Amino acid sequence: MGRHSQAHGEAGPDPAARDDRPDAGDKIRFELRGLEMVDKLVTRSGKSGRVYLPTDWCGKRVKIIRLD
Repeated sequence: MGRHSQAHGEAGPDPAARDDRPDAGDKIRFELRGLEMVDKLVTRSGKSGRVYLPTDWCGKRVKIIRLD
């Protein structure tokens, strides 16, 4: 279940920007710039969760945002 999309630049989240849609609840809007994005479900692994990423991402910086 991985969707890829390409974008170029550096990561730059904007955690201060609140989503002002009526259905947004307490969600925060982030603006990110990066090289690739994957959309995955976290799977159970013992007492924590796990997300598998491509092996060429090993040693690279990533940011994880919980969507729901």
